[in-house]
Amino acid sequence: MAFFWKIILWILDKMKIIGAACLVGMMLLTCVDVVGRAFGHPIFGSVEIVGFMATLAVVMAMPYTHQVQGHIGVEIVVRLFSEKTQTIIDICTGIVSLILFAVVTWRMTVYANTMKASGEVSMNLELPEHFVIYATAVCLLIFTLIIFQDLINNIRKLKES
Repeated sequence: MAFFWKIILWILDKMKIIGAACLVGMMLLTCVDVVGRAFGHPIFGSVEIVGFMATLAVVMAMPYTHQVQGHIGVEIVVRLFSEKTQTIIDICTGIVSLILFAVVTWRMTVYANTMKASGEVSMNLELPEHFVIYATAVCLLIFTLIIFQDLINNIRKLKES
C-alpha cells in the first residue's frame, strides 16, 4: 500500500509542475497577445488556449493544496474544540468531500466520453475539448485519492487518541 501512495505522491509532484507551467504559459501567452494586439497582430485562439491552461492549472493545484492544508477553512469556532472533536469534524468533512469528488470525477469522465463521441471541438482552433476534460477527471481522481488518504490518517489519529 505504501508503494501505491508513493506513486500517487509522484504523480502529485508532476501535477504541481504542469500546473505551474500552465500558469506561466497563461501569463506569457496573454502578454504576447496583448503586445501583438497593440501592433495589429493578435494571436489567433489565445483565449481558448488560456482557458484550457486555466482549467488545467486549477485542477492540477487542487490535490497539492489539499495535501498541505492550504484551502481556506472556517476554523474560528472549530479550533476552540478539543483535538478529538476537531478530528471527528475532519472525518465528517472528509467523508462528504470524498463522496462529492468521487461523484464529480465519475461525471467528468462521463462528460468527456460524451464530448469525444460527439466530436465537440473548440470554437476557433477546433481543438478536441475532451482531452482537457479527461485530464481534469484524472486530476480530480488524484484529488479524491488524496482526500481518502487524509481520511484514513484522521481515522487512525482518532483511534490512537
